[in-house]
Amino acid sequence: MASAGAASIPEYPNPVPDPNPPPPTDEEQPISKKAAKKLAAKLEKQKRQGESAAASASAASAAEGEDDPLSGNYGDLPLSEIQSKEEVQFPYTSVDALGHELKDCVVLVRGTAQTVRAVGKKMAFIVLRDGWSTVQCVVAEKQGVVSKGMVKFVAALSRESVVDVEGVISVPEVAITGATQQVEIQVTKLYCISKASPNLPFNLEDAARSDAEIEEQQLVRVNQDTRLNFRYFDLRTPANQAIFQIQSEVSRIFGEFLRSEGFREIHTPKLIAGSSEGGSAVFHLDYKGQAACLAQSPQLHKQMAIAGRFRRVFEIGPVFRAEDSFTHRHLCEFTGLDVEMEIKKHYFEVMDILDQLFVKMFNTLKSECSNELEAIARQYPFEPLKYLEKTLRLPFQEGIEMLKADGVDVDPLGDLNTATERRLGQLVREKYGTDFYILYRYPLAVRPFYTMPCYDDSNYSNSFDVFIRGEEIISGAQRVHVPEFLTERAQACGIDVSTIKTYIDAFRYGTPPHGGFGVGLERVVMLYCALNNIRKTSLFPRDPTRIAP
Repeated sequence: MASAGAASIPEYPNPVPDPNPPPPTDEEQPISKKAAKKLAAKLEKQKRQGESAAASASAASAAEGEDDPLSGNYGDLPLSEIQSKEEVQFPYTSVDALGHELKDCVVLVRGTAQTVRAVGKKMAFIVLRDGWSTVQCVVAEKQGVVSKGMVKFVAALSRESVVDVEGVISVPEVAITGATQQVEIQVTKLYCISKASPNLPFNLEDAARSDAEIEEQQLVRVNQDTRLNFRYFDLRTPANQAIFQIQSEVSRIFGEFLRSEGFREIHTPKLIAGSSEGGSAVFHLDYKGQAACLAQSPQLHKQMAIAGRFRRVFEIGPVFRAEDSFTHRHLCEFTGLDVEMEIKKHYFEVMDILDQLFVKMFNTLKSECSNELEAIARQYPFEPLKYLEKTLRLPFQEGIEMLKADGVDVDPLGDLNTATERRLGQLVREKYGTDFYILYRYPLAVRPFYTMPCYDDSNYSNSFDVFIRGEEIISGAQRVHVPEFLTERAQACGIDVSTIKTYIDAFRYGTPPHGGFGVGLERVVMLYCALNNIRKTSLFPRDPTRIAP
């Protein structure tokens, strides 16, 4: 097995010749014709002996299989058996469903061979993993049920191979410490579906340890680049299985709640003619001879949907930002959760929806995902999120005053940097007892061109940000829906109006006041679980230096 953090060395079809070849061995030195003839005879004899030995071994192996009347109950399944040859005749049971109530029942389970341990020649144990659930399987020689050949086959299985196991559920008298399920499978049949290479990129046990365990016991650490280079393998750890289950739940709750509030799901284009957010963080490309870019958000088109009289809309889709940001919370591609809605009187209506949505999300995760949160906390310990049933709304100017009272020098008409955001988060937690709050009425100068200014002070805007654990997670606002004013704002922000003409024109035919917000799915999960890097919550991260796997 490869050492932790090391990958097997690939074989190249055309290796580069060694510029400094070693001196020839004795066999490579020039020899006489007589010696050459003698050597050729010797090599031919060795070849015949090798072929004879191989044939004998093959015959012995075949004889062993023929002598084993139970040989059909185990082995490597040939390709023909896994090419959808027949439908399932006996239902599979998931590992997490294996409990005491199934005692003495026959079950069929598919999983990954996490560990394989032989005990002499007559018994072997396999810990079978499915997701982050594991069960111990016992393969013990028993006349008419399990043969010695089957035990030998199981003992030789490579770790991480995919296997089908059939057997009887038993309940041991003592607790099982090496598996999550407190039952055993007394194996009667076992087939290898997909054999894993013995040269694993790293040991999953190493990749699943907490920092505290690594430091206390001075164990091997699998670094982030190694994990991401073999992301498909790294995803097998219990914490990663749980992280992406949480991510799936966040996406589900987001959509279900909004639909219950009358929102319609839409899908906007990701190839657009001009910048959707302004600034230079845009991926430019050639679109059949025309200049184009990847959408920085669905902002322009979700507003056009409101102009199309879709009263309330949401989208879950990819977002692209060409930022050279090598931080713990920035990606060049992430999954955006976006909302846009008609406003009757005040942009606080948008904040009301946001408040209800995220409180619902947090309550659901806490009540329905305890196993997942526990699996994450075992590797990445974190304190549960503190939040209020009615989310705190704090005016931007009040937040500035809190920072100034704490001795932090901030510009009342500027944006907050990462350090001041975190400090304000600490102050809010101490004063209001929450990690989740809304900061609203931001300075207009730090918001996108389509943001509506405040009616009473044009230095400020009808906008807001939302914070979790002192980090910004959501931006939202009322939008400018008056085309002349929108043109003026775009020009003031240095945007070529010709590139967003269709967007501005969308509001020339009557559009109600509206607003919305956007949030990154990966950032929600990262901050909810207090993880230290957004790459932990991105399935296959894309940052300024990574575009594979």
